[in-house]
Amino acid sequence: MSQPLTAILIGAGDRGAQSYAPYALAHPNELRFVGVAEPNPARRERFAAAHAIPPEKQYPTWQDLLARGQIAELAVIATMDSLHTFPCLAALAEGYDVLLEKPMATTLEDCVGLVQAAERAGRILQICHVLRYSPFFEELHQIIESGRLGKIVSFEQRENVVYWHMAHSYVRGHWRNSQLEAPMILAKCCHDLDILYWNLGPLARLSSFGSLRHFRPENAPPGAPARCTDGCPAAESCPWYAPRLYVQRTPLYHVVRHSSLGFVRLGATLLLDYPGLAQALKRLIPPFAAAVDYRGWPLSTISEDTSPESLQRALEEGPWGRCVYHCDNNVVDHQVVNLEFESGVSGALVMQGHSHLDCRTLRYDGTRATLRGVFASGMNDSIEIHDHLTGKVERIHLRPILGRHGGGDDALVSGFLRAVRGEARALTSARASLESHLMAFAAEQARLEGSVIDMAEFRRNAERPGQDDA
Repeated sequence: MSQPLTAILIGAGDRGAQSYAPYALAHPNELRFVGVAEPNPARRERFAAAHAIPPEKQYPTWQDLLARGQIAELAVIATMDSLHTFPCLAALAEGYDVLLEKPMATTLEDCVGLVQAAERAGRILQICHVLRYSPFFEELHQIIESGRLGKIVSFEQRENVVYWHMAHSYVRGHWRNSQLEAPMILAKCCHDLDILYWNLGPLARLSSFGSLRHFRPENAPPGAPARCTDGCPAAESCPWYAPRLYVQRTPLYHVVRHSSLGFVRLGATLLLDYPGLAQALKRLIPPFAAAVDYRGWPLSTISEDTSPESLQRALEEGPWGRCVYHCDNNVVDHQVVNLEFESGVSGALVMQGHSHLDCRTLRYDGTRATLRGVFASGMNDSIEIHDHLTGKVERIHLRPILGRHGGGDDALVSGFLRAVRGEARALTSARASLESHLMAFAAEQARLEGSVIDMAEFRRNAERPGQDDA
């Protein structure tokens, strides 16, 4: 192989620095980061140290970095959603091929504008629809494409957001308010809508229903203060009590207790059921202590220092310590989207934030077989195919993969690099990714209006914003 491709990173937070950039450290012959823009000094310095980026190529803003002109071949942009548009447009104009975190933007006009800008510039703009690259959804796509199920007639796909993730991201966190960031159906489900488009083709029409049912002031327990740390009388009975998640980490241990990896289950079981023994083992066996002392997301979101003392202070001073019933949130906690595709396939996408486990569950019914699947981000993924003729059930258990998105993050970066080098066609494109965003914006419009959206008309209007159809 020739010299590694060079890249700059704009946004050295969780997704940029921890999910995509590590590929360069694991594959230095393929990718090397040579510049970074990040307003948080600690994150910027940490990323620069990990990737040996000199001080003169470390910047607090993307404007400062891109003002140098093109210093690499690629730009990875992983800022907050509402800050995607301008750095992406500027990077494309400078000649960069761009890997952009999803969703591509928070308004329909900006999403369309980014796709059109990339096409005019003749640059690759790839959106981080990582589920296409996970072994589970690759297997699902191959099964559907093979005809094993016959002609698909209907489907059900569910995005089950675990209760504490809902509170972290969509009640207390960055995506709590659609006036600040994208509506939840876009921020959370553009992945799911992209998978449906990948498997079933263009959408013909949709309707949608949903609301914010639970996380409202009138549902607060009697006497609940503005913050969990202000002496809440319901602390012991409230599933969303913030110190239990961020300091004690109990809900996180409940999640990994479902892992298909034996050593992960063992560690979680000891911490939950035998805390005294677990503490003793942590003192006696340093590798065990390192394995169970989790400090990543969502803890790393609320504080750079993830010691118990700093996490507690963050809850007392920052947004993640607020009572879930006393936040400035307005996004839904449940929504259903009814979809009819141009092929005639119909079905529903359900998103809800009151699940016991973060997972996607799905069912595709075809003329020859029914497929049912569970995707739990690589921890315990499985697919069943029920054959109509023989009655046999084929069970496919995928190899467990540590890391988010079931191994999709690394595969996405690898695929992007191959596309840039011209070695393989990209698995998806900005134009293809736009379809999932159009579906999400149409679903939100349908929900708010109580209407049925014709997608052909919606696409035409999106491509020419501000113009009268008449």
